[in-house]
Amino acid sequence: MTHKTRRQFESLSQAAERIGLSTRTLRRRIAAGELTAYRNGPRVIRLDPDDVDRLMIRIPMAS
Repeated sequence: MTHKTRRQFESLSQAAERIGLSTRTLRRRIAAGELTAYRNGPRVIRLDPDDVDRLMIRIPMAS
């Protein structure tokens, strides 16, 4: 029997605190289509932590 792993979500404030951005910045990224958000009811917005992490782009080292 296989068990399906339950997806984990976080709130805007949790995501913002975790990566050091403001909730306003995350809302702008959602509005621009750069970040997928999930709504449950009229006010509850949740984010997939993996999607939030993909916003962070590594800066290449100069040679």
